[in-house]
Amino acid sequence: MDQDRARTLLRAERDDVQGLLKDAQAAGTEDRESEVDSATEDISDAAQPLAAQGMDDAIAESLRARLDAIDRALLRLDDGTYGRSVLSGEPIPDERLEADPAAELTIEEAKAAEARGA
Repeated sequence: MDQDRARTLLRAERDDVQGLLKDAQAAGTEDRESEVDSATEDISDAAQPLAAQGMDDAIAESLRARLDAIDRALLRLDDGTYGRSVLSGEPIPDERLEADPAAELTIEEAKAAEARGA
């Protein structure tokens, strides 16, 4: 994949993910505030903000992990190793990089890692 295209895709996705992360963190804050406000109400009502907070926190963690992957891909662009598997050094097909510009593994390696539960 062309390095400029890769950088453009990664930066655009990074911006999108940062926006989503900001939204998820704001939602988590609202849920925590709702939890405090509902502490004097019915216990089942208090559980709803707590459950939503847990979901917001999980989403935020997933988005942080994606940002980390994007940042690693940008570093690989800078050091000239972008487009190669971080595991084997094999080239990652352009089609895969178009679908996931932060891909670190070939499709086969990713499937094997998933099968191992990694």
